[in-house]
Amino acid sequence: MLQLLNFVNPLHKKTSRDYIARMVDRKVECMGVAKQYGFDYWDGNRSYGYGGYRYDGRWSVVAKAMIEHYKLPQHARILDVGCGKAFLLYELKKLLPDATIVGSDISKHGIDDAPEPVRGNLFIHRAQDKYPFADKEFDLVISITTLHNLKIWDLQLALQEMERVGKNKYLCVESYRTDLELFNVQCWALTCQAFFSKEEWEWLFGHFGYTGDYEFIYFE
Repeated sequence: MLQLLNFVNPLHKKTSRDYIARMVDRKVECMGVAKQYGFDYWDGNRSYGYGGYRYDGRWSVVAKAMIEHYKLPQHARILDVGCGKAFLLYELKKLLPDATIVGSDISKHGIDDAPEPVRGNLFIHRAQDKYPFADKEFDLVISITTLHNLKIWDLQLALQEMERVGKNKYLCVESYRTDLELFNVQCWALTCQAFFSKEEWEWLFGHFGYTGDYEFIYFE
């Protein structure tokens, strides 16, 4: 499939960012705290991550767009790799009440703070580890702003697992098109391991056998 989509960018572009301020604000120390993916990353000071990641309904438009694009049926099976607080899964479940939704993440804090109706469908799991699911078990496997946090050998494994368990696949990662965008993402990113250009990502998808859809967010 390998189609470039635009689900997340409208949300991403609504946030203003002071790149230089983050770079000079104890950046290395903050990176270490962020990579623990605990309270500080999600709900602590903005210098460590989200600065308070709370449900506000913003993911409803993404959920609607995904259902329409992939023509997901009422009994769809959906897996979110790196679901965080699972707000997107919550919106998908509201729109598809008979769907089976499953989410995985490495953050206990994220999962514990997910909306109660979906919390029981979430589990701790690394994206690069084999899933306890059958081949093509899910109608849609998604991963949003997670896979760029992996080293390249783990990225390969994660992409291959998404490919294995999903009939349809979609991912969103950080990237850049210009030197300015590369500088900005290096200033801003706290957990990113894979600083790849758009062309490098697309080459890796082919090299690792990923055939799903994708989206890039840029730091303009």
